[in-house]
Amino acid sequence: MFDVRHELKDAGLVASNLAGTVDGQAKVVHLGPELVEGKLIIDVSALEIDSGDELYRIKLQGSSAHDFSSTLEDLAILELGAKEVLGGDQDSQKGRYVLPFSNVKGLYAWPYVRLYTEVSGSIGSGINFSAHLTREVGTRATTSLTTTTSTTTSTTTTTTTTAG
Repeated sequence: MFDVRHELKDAGLVASNLAGTVDGQAKVVHLGPELVEGKLIIDVSALEIDSGDELYRIKLQGSSAHDFSSTLEDLAILELGAKEVLGGDQDSQKGRYVLPFSNVKGLYAWPYVRLYTEVSGSIGSGINFSAHLTREVGTRATTSLTTTTSTTTSTTTTTTTTAG
């Protein structure tokens, strides 16, 4: 299910390295301190591949700071471009790309996410796309993923009755 609060980039041309924007403003989504698993949906409407050296790396990045001023981590990456750069037999095409993601790497849940596009090669017009997050059905939540952990102890008692 799509929710505008989870839109990371509205339609628009990207011809240089750029963080995702919505209505001209940098967009950051707060997922919270728990595990979130979902899908990153990227709808590509135009993709320039003329020189054979174009590469577009679209990243879902996580951070512990809402303004991404501290440590950040790449959580999911889509590489599109010329076959000469990517390998394989064909250039990337416009269309919908779906990437699974989790905001957890190791034992740390990154509470803030944004989209970031890296562009390289001989770029004239670039790539035009929009992107948003959807949540997986059955997403699990846990509080033991952040830097603070707690221990829970439980006791189970078994009673055996013997007929006599």
